[in-house]
Amino acid sequence: MTTRDRQIDRRWEQLHTWGPYGLLGISVVLAVASAGLFDYTSAEWSTGWALAGAALVLQVWWHATRVRRPGRGRTPSRTGTVYYVLRWALAFVLTWIDPFFAFYAASGYMDADELIPGRNRQRLALVASSVTVAGAQAGGMPFGSAVQWILFVALLVAMSALQLAVAHLQEAETRRSRERSETITELERTNTALQQALDENAALHAQLLVQAREAGVADERRRLAAEIHDTIAQGLTGIIAQLQVVANAPDLATARTHLDRASDLARHSLGEARRSVQNLAPIALENDGLPEALKNTVAEWGERTGVRAEFTVTGTTEQLHDEVSATLLRIAQEALSNAARHARATRVGVTLSFMGDEVILDIRDDGQGFDPLALPDRTRTGGFGLDGMRARAERIAGSLTIEAEPGHGTALSARVPLVRHE
Repeated sequence: MTTRDRQIDRRWEQLHTWGPYGLLGISVVLAVASAGLFDYTSAEWSTGWALAGAALVLQVWWHATRVRRPGRGRTPSRTGTVYYVLRWALAFVLTWIDPFFAFYAASGYMDADELIPGRNRQRLALVASSVTVAGAQAGGMPFGSAVQWILFVALLVAMSALQLAVAHLQEAETRRSRERSETITELERTNTALQQALDENAALHAQLLVQAREAGVADERRRLAAEIHDTIAQGLTGIIAQLQVVANAPDLATARTHLDRASDLARHSLGEARRSVQNLAPIALENDGLPEALKNTVAEWGERTGVRAEFTVTGTTEQLHDEVSATLLRIAQEALSNAARHARATRVGVTLSFMGDEVILDIRDDGQGFDPLALPDRTRTGGFGLDGMRARAERIAGSLTIEAEPGHGTALSARVPLVRHE
């Protein structure tokens, strides 16, 4: 409820409390001032003063009752009905004695809806008040001519209709006010619920940010682990293999050749390690596109392992996004590393196919193969292997399929979306 609404309610309360006092006082003053106009008997004069005193006592009693029970005066009740009937009866008799007491009788128009329960009873109370006022306006009761009766009936109908119309409009306005109040209460409840939801969403958003940050840290750790495995670990494996050859070399020239290869691998691995930490593309992609980088990688791997390795490109070559190129190159490096360690192959073929909206990388070997369903769980000492390659492909919305059979080699295919270089 607004401040203006509270002010209006307070003024209505003051009017209902003090209005009957004022109307009774006006009636008494006018009755005394006009005493010479009417031929009152001593009995009528005494009765009038006695009834006026009774009206004042009744009003004081009702005022005290409203004060002791705050708010009860606004709620229709049996006590309020009794008060209204007694006040009307006193006003009717006083108006019969002196028409100026019709002012006091008009107080019945102000509070019938707040004193008497039931709509029909309220309407009847308004008509009863109109009877008293209309009688005074028709010349005072009792009527001495037919003209007064006709005037009384006309005034009664007009005032009753007017009061009933006002009562109807007031009731409609009260109903609208109640509906507005209920709407405002519902809106406040909805706003409170919405604010609680916003607070919960803010807390959830903060929680999601923490989880996203933690997931990002975990993903970065996995990325670095995979990069280190694909670069440093493979490079060290190659260095160890070269040094083992040096240890068994029959002559100095052979030993020097393998030492040079080991040195090149060490420098290459160091550069890869630095770029992995910086999350940059592999060294092989620094100056070349993916086809050229794969060609060099396959050639170097074949020279290092002594296995016949061939690289083929099909379709129209596209300049790929750096992340796509890096992913496919890392998958190829891991596949070749697995072939060198486990396949015992004599021939390896790598094919890069540009298929319009996809890029497919196939790596095939004629090695001893394996059963894909019988792979052991990865250990701390093992590599990232097939799981790591599959995770790399899925990270860029791709997929990895493996076809292998013991004694019949292995075929690996990585299929990723063709995303062009920006």
